[in-house]
Amino acid sequence: MPRLPIRLAFSLFALLPLPALADELTTFTLDNGMEVVVLEDHRAPVVVQMVWYRVGAADEPPGKSGIAHYLEHLMFKGTDTLEPGEFSKVVAANGGTDNAFTSQDYTAYHQRVAANRLDLVMQMEADRMRDLQLDGRDILTERQVVIEERAQRTDSDPGALFNEQRNAAQYQNHPYGIPVIGWKHEMEALTLDDALSFYRRYYAPNNAVLVVAGDVDPAEVRRLAETHYGALAPTPDLPERLRPQEPPQRAERRMLFKDARIAQPYVIRTYLAPERDPGDQTEAAALTLLAAVLGGSSQTSELGRALQFDNPKALYTSAFYDGINLDDTTFGLVIVPVPGVSLQQAEDLMDAEIAAFLDRGVDPEQLERIRMQLNASLIYGQDSVQARAQLYGSALTSGLTLEDVKVWPELLQQVTGEDIVAAGRRVFQRDNAVTGWLRAPEGAVGTVPDPAAETALETSPPTIIETNEKEVTQ
Repeated sequence: MPRLPIRLAFSLFALLPLPALADELTTFTLDNGMEVVVLEDHRAPVVVQMVWYRVGAADEPPGKSGIAHYLEHLMFKGTDTLEPGEFSKVVAANGGTDNAFTSQDYTAYHQRVAANRLDLVMQMEADRMRDLQLDGRDILTERQVVIEERAQRTDSDPGALFNEQRNAAQYQNHPYGIPVIGWKHEMEALTLDDALSFYRRYYAPNNAVLVVAGDVDPAEVRRLAETHYGALAPTPDLPERLRPQEPPQRAERRMLFKDARIAQPYVIRTYLAPERDPGDQTEAAALTLLAAVLGGSSQTSELGRALQFDNPKALYTSAFYDGINLDDTTFGLVIVPVPGVSLQQAEDLMDAEIAAFLDRGVDPEQLERIRMQLNASLIYGQDSVQARAQLYGSALTSGLTLEDVKVWPELLQQVTGEDIVAAGRRVFQRDNAVTGWLRAPEGAVGTVPDPAAETALETSPPTIIETNEKEVTQ
């Protein structure tokens, strides 16, 4: 069969309807306050169960960083009916998989099993929601595991250490400036009482969202949920999610991070930016398109086309934005210069291209292509029941509503070129930015001398902090 010309293929794809994210969606709330979302997908006899808690690293008590991720590990210890490690062994013995992850705003536990094993995994998940059994030995063993995880993922990686430094400079008051995995000195001091206090307060049905996706009948899911989760006691004094917020930033923050292990230097700048707010996602939609226009594809994006192809001064460019946050997020820009181009030159080139883009506006053909690509990615994303479950769970535990999820695809299609430029002008305020340079020390093998670094960056000493991972997986 002959292939369609690319432009015609995209035109035909544009005729496809927007993804109906609310189709075959059933929701209800148990008497104890637990929210339930059921996504029917009968293409394969498989089901995904995800339990999302509205608590993450940014909700930790001061001085107890890492407790949310630490408790995620401890949840795989035993209950009155399950031995330590037995949960995952039972899932595997029934042909399934399970795991968990922690972010700043939520913690989630999930299993993927045959549809006729949903009763089993619901029973086990409900058991550990309120009946986790821990002792001093569990605490010591698993605490060492997460400390070693930090050593492997962060302390041994100069890029991760750089991200920690930069992230803390971005969030000087908000807990997003503290890493999900935790500060090492605070992780080492976590106790059994710390873990149990956090668990008893936040791991409750009225602080959880159950998402079940796959080959299921909503009525049967409701029956099972009422049987296994419905009898669990809620937390009566569940605290409101109020966090310290950032004061106004008065000046750009800059940092230079040197490490002899760095083979490829680069510049990254992040700006504080609004997240997707419930009932008000228009600015976030414009920023999502702005990231795609500026840095979505090396071949067609504004930065890639200008700095990697037309005037090849960069090996890589990118722009990124993630609006699913409970509080303010960031919009980021990255440039990796070619050998012989200094970091100062690379930053200047990036800034010049951003300024030129804001003056000339968005190419209508490029915007049309990006809209179709976003539409395609949303449609393809529904092929995975796991991805659909994650979409709803992350949104609902980050302050959004089912209606916000439903209207998001249409909002993306409504964004105009003028909206994108206006959003860029509002966000690209250098007084609201953190600019970081990552490179090897002067004289290291393979480095390019960059004397401007000392005067441009070291006049403002870097703030020492930890990495802020978006998500840490067990």
